[in-house]
Amino acid sequence: MEELSQALASSFTISQDLNSPAAPHPRLAQYKSKYSSLEQAERRRRLLELQKTKRLDYINHARRLAEDDWTGTDEEEEKDTLEAEMEEDMEVEIQKRLPKRYANQLMLSEWLIDVPQDLVQDWLLVVCPVGKRALIVASKGSTAAYTKSGFCVNRFPSLLPGGNRRNSAAGKDYTILDCIFNEAKQTYYILDVMCWRGHPVYDCQTDFRFYWLQSKMQEEEGLGEKSRLNPFKFVGLQSYSCAPESLCEVLSTDFPFEVDGLLFYHKQSHYNPGSTPLVGWLRPYMVSDILGVAVPICPLTAKPEYARHQLQQIIEHKRSQKETTKEGSPNVNWAAQDGRYELEHLSTPKPEGSPSSSRDAGSKMEN
Repeated sequence: MEELSQALASSFTISQDLNSPAAPHPRLAQYKSKYSSLEQAERRRRLLELQKTKRLDYINHARRLAEDDWTGTDEEEEKDTLEAEMEEDMEVEIQKRLPKRYANQLMLSEWLIDVPQDLVQDWLLVVCPVGKRALIVASKGSTAAYTKSGFCVNRFPSLLPGGNRRNSAAGKDYTILDCIFNEAKQTYYILDVMCWRGHPVYDCQTDFRFYWLQSKMQEEEGLGEKSRLNPFKFVGLQSYSCAPESLCEVLSTDFPFEVDGLLFYHKQSHYNPGSTPLVGWLRPYMVSDILGVAVPICPLTAKPEYARHQLQQIIEHKRSQKETTKEGSPNVNWAAQDGRYELEHLSTPKPEGSPSSSRDAGSKMEN
């Protein structure tokens, strides 16, 4: 059994997605992906150009999610879309066909590798709590929570529009949200909104979606409190500027939840299901080394013991301005520690010296 475990450990791959947070940070491990010849910055530019011409039927897509009705799909339209996709001569990944059912509906991040030159002007920061990623669909008097793989893990009433029998408006109102569920606090922290009260906003820019979500939540009383009609709290996550002074203030803030990491959203990005370089992910203690920002000394910026020996490697790699692949170089795992990071991936083995956690047993809910 021990030999089998070692064989599996040496051959098991968490993900082959480009810059997936399920793998070590490429810059920290001196890893260069072999799956694309385009740098992250160039893929961002092309994605922003491509989404200007992309036209997907988000209205029907949101309705199908709300009603669980996937019949009547126009096969000719899918064929045309597939042909257009085959003709597309671009080395970028983007959803040209919306996914069916409830799997792969969430917009996932990549490790932030190439720091954007317009980070301060065109990006927003969201501080993420420890928890599990969830697709929330409130419709026809009920609220359902789905994992990234499309498995329904809970169904309950809520005060979201369409989420309980009193406010369902005969099934016409429905709401679709991108959330992080924190079991300890019995709270769904809202990362993003795809549809509110039957109005899809997939093809709206990030800054508008964030503003619109906050304004709409203020119109709904009781969402942030537990009650018979709202057994789980729904709390919107705040977005912040990426200016150095803002980053320092954020990192020194005492948040009402345990912080897992930082998501960086491009302001002009639409909500595209799947992994995208227009959303970047960093651990708080990586900010000073990756972004080159002087950060305050505080719990969030303290480097774990297992990360300290990588510091020199980071500095040398940033000087070179290139990512190189070295056969036989140590592959230190910078992915999820102790099942904490559930935003885009499942937990992975802990590096030697990293602390253990009682949350490990509960980190498998997405399987």
